[in-house]
Amino acid sequence: MLLGTWNLENLYRPGGPYGPKDEAAYETKLAALAAVITELDPTLLGVQEVGDPEALKDLAGMLDDDWHLALSEHPDSRGIRVGFLSRTAVTVLADTTAFPAELRPVQVDDSGVTVARAGRGFLAVEVGGGPLRVAVCHLKSKLLSYPNGRFQPRDEGERARYGAYALYRRAAEATALRALADELLDGDGRARDVAVLGDLNDEVQAATTQILLGPPGSEIGTPGYEKADKGDAARLWDVAPLIPPGQRYSRVNSGRRELIDHVLVSHRLVHRVTAAGTGLPGEGPPGLPSVGPDPAERRGAPGSDHAPVWIRVGG
Repeated sequence: MLLGTWNLENLYRPGGPYGPKDEAAYETKLAALAAVITELDPTLLGVQEVGDPEALKDLAGMLDDDWHLALSEHPDSRGIRVGFLSRTAVTVLADTTAFPAELRPVQVDDSGVTVARAGRGFLAVEVGGGPLRVAVCHLKSKLLSYPNGRFQPRDEGERARYGAYALYRRAAEATALRALADELLDGDGRARDVAVLGDLNDEVQAATTQILLGPPGSEIGTPGYEKADKGDAARLWDVAPLIPPGQRYSRVNSGRRELIDHVLVSHRLVHRVTAAGTGLPGEGPPGLPSVGPDPAERRGAPGSDHAPVWIRVGG
């Protein structure tokens, strides 16, 4: 079984403010995405930045065989949302933006406006008779936007403040996602196949990513990894250390390689992972464009500015 996640980057039908400007550009984008998915050959693929549900149907129609689709009903202000492409039928377990009841609303701008929900929904599904439970997410971006549609700050004070607001939101969303993971694990990660995957918009050692792991001390590559303890029932393991070092990135930001798309798995799954990677298996480091602070610069570009991140799981 190959399980993966991929940010499809602005998957809209043509004619709107965010997607390709014409049908030709749209068809080129779909063909590029479909070629990667066909070569990747996933059993289940979590996707992000689906701006138009019909566009995901168009993409699925370019793939071999019949695919099952599931999409969150909670898009952000641009209409983008998360979802799944699956070779087998899926059952939706949760589609939520809720913060835990104990978590207070967080500030999002200089006016003092606060939010008490995630900007995009977290979608959890169940697959097969095992069963496998998987949640997909897209946390708040590190790419900052400012009032009146600006992507550049007026001064460094504004940059710092809006960086903090984005971090508040991403941390709160990670906390909410961890709460959903707790529901999927149900206190028994040693016996349950559970995965949490998606665009976390931060790297492995970021505090927001670390929130998702659960009890500390047993990450892959540490002395505690091979030692069972009671925390295994609640832990998630980020598979990043299993990715070959030269491939350990999923995006190139202003020339810097970063791994911001992640697959995290339960105790029962992590010890059955036989391979992990980014891009396409067997092809080495992914060839990605370098992106800047203005997402509009890549409107209508073919393919995606992210690489898929995937794991192969044995029986």
